[in-house]
Amino acid sequence: MPERDGDPSSREEYDVVVLGAGAGGMTAACIAAAEGLSVLLLEKTRLVGGTTAISGGMVWAPNCAVEAAREDSREKAARYLGATVPTADGADLREAFLTAAPEAIAYLERHTAVRLKPVAVYPDYYPEAEGATTRGRVLEPVRFDGTTLGDAFLMLRPPLPEFTLFGGMMVAREDIPHFRRMFRTPVSALRVLRLTVAYLLQRLRWPRGTDLVLGNALVARLLKSLQDRSVPIRLGVDVVRLERDDERVTGVLVRDDAGERTIMARRGVILATGGFSHDDARRRALMPHGAADLTAAAEGGTGDGLALGTDAGGRVDVGEFGPAYWTPASHYTRPDGRHVVFPHTVTDRGKPGLIAVNSEGRRFTNEAVSYHEFVRAMLRTENAGTAIPARLICDRHFLWKYGLGAIRPMTMRLTPYQDAGYLTEGASVADLAQRLSIDAEALVDTVERFNRDVRTGVDTEFGRGSNVYQRHFGDPEIGPNPCLAPIETPPFYSVAVYPADLGTACGLAVDTRARVLDGNGRPVPGLYACGNDMESIMRGAYPGPGITIGPALTFGYLAAMHMARDGAKGGA
Repeated sequence: MPERDGDPSSREEYDVVVLGAGAGGMTAACIAAAEGLSVLLLEKTRLVGGTTAISGGMVWAPNCAVEAAREDSREKAARYLGATVPTADGADLREAFLTAAPEAIAYLERHTAVRLKPVAVYPDYYPEAEGATTRGRVLEPVRFDGTTLGDAFLMLRPPLPEFTLFGGMMVAREDIPHFRRMFRTPVSALRVLRLTVAYLLQRLRWPRGTDLVLGNALVARLLKSLQDRSVPIRLGVDVVRLERDDERVTGVLVRDDAGERTIMARRGVILATGGFSHDDARRRALMPHGAADLTAAAEGGTGDGLALGTDAGGRVDVGEFGPAYWTPASHYTRPDGRHVVFPHTVTDRGKPGLIAVNSEGRRFTNEAVSYHEFVRAMLRTENAGTAIPARLICDRHFLWKYGLGAIRPMTMRLTPYQDAGYLTEGASVADLAQRLSIDAEALVDTVERFNRDVRTGVDTEFGRGSNVYQRHFGDPEIGPNPCLAPIETPPFYSVAVYPADLGTACGLAVDTRARVLDGNGRPVPGLYACGNDMESIMRGAYPGPGITIGPALTFGYLAAMHMARDGAKGGA
């Protein structure tokens, strides 16, 4: 069973010590254990899963699924990365990823409880780019029964409450349409009823639903795999420093409730602490102006891995396409004091009947582009002064049908969101503009122009709904353009969104075996990095869903396999 806290009486020498219980660290620990190594997993927070646990759990892994053979190939994926990550920097790591991702996924399927399935249709974010596909590259976790974890289920970081129903019920991607149609079709009504009854039965024993999907299912499957291999997990542990001799990293000095002590690592240490999303100093130094204050990443990513790695001689590289993976996010404080940060990834911006405007009341970008591209538009020099924050504008019909940010569809009571300053309401578009301190004439003109385009199905300003990615997140019941519907039914509503990161993209430089590199490009013996502690192989570009988790699993695999096969030679 995983250990909740430090246990001074446990054995303090292992083959491998992994720092960080997110997707990358847990994968590395699982595989090292499967290869017969003794492993200890340390986590500074009191929960496992990191940002993966609160994410959609997408895994971008080209040419892994059987279905991909019809549409994808390694060569096609390489062309797509060449078009969307147009730099020689990191090319060797992208090549290693394309080669090793199928190996890593297959290994996890054979030796662990991890089970992934291809998402039937999920377009790459730049569908016009050479090598892009609409299917075959994106995998997601298979549903998982959390009760099989026993009491360890309580160690699992829960999903964001705003992404659950009834206080803790997770909803799978394929079930969302049934909830929207539950009052219109018997099939959907029965499915929703079955899911709800099952959830209520689960709550008789557990503090939340145990039918796990999305990123929570992936982390739960990794946790089950660690249980099956009897890998100890210690929570609430701070790493003071890496221990070294004249040749290599030999272990860690840790501090927890039991005090300080040294834990030796015969094969090496893997850094997977989650990047620096919550490191204020690094954010101020590395994030662009206007994007340094808000993160949608889970707690714990305070730059520990980067600090430990650089102290041991490693170097931090910043990719040429930016330091983070971006999403627009809204935020507010609940009456209970909890600060809610809601990432507007795919739930509302691409749906028909919403626009985003700047402080002048004008649209500044295509609302249906990827969340990363939307924030890049907010940060552009010509927009940064007026598009931070941006205002999402919709009408009563949209809010009821699709929801808006943290406000779920079919929400009856809007007062709590209005009282918190999260939602602004206006009796007319002009009234809404006044309440937002936006020029009323400009906003009325913007909405009228948008509504005229809706009638023709063509967005003459930004081409919204013009490619398969954008249409995928529209509403298939709306035509001729599933991304366009009028904004005309009062009252009208607005939520402010700001640039936020889903995770950081700059980190420790590594080689194709996930070994941390020093300033001269040589491996630091005994030290590895994966996940967001490792510099993104995409160098800050965001080609598709799951380009954080896919490489995290892959380079966790590469690190563990190198330690198992070559680590006895000192990590060389």
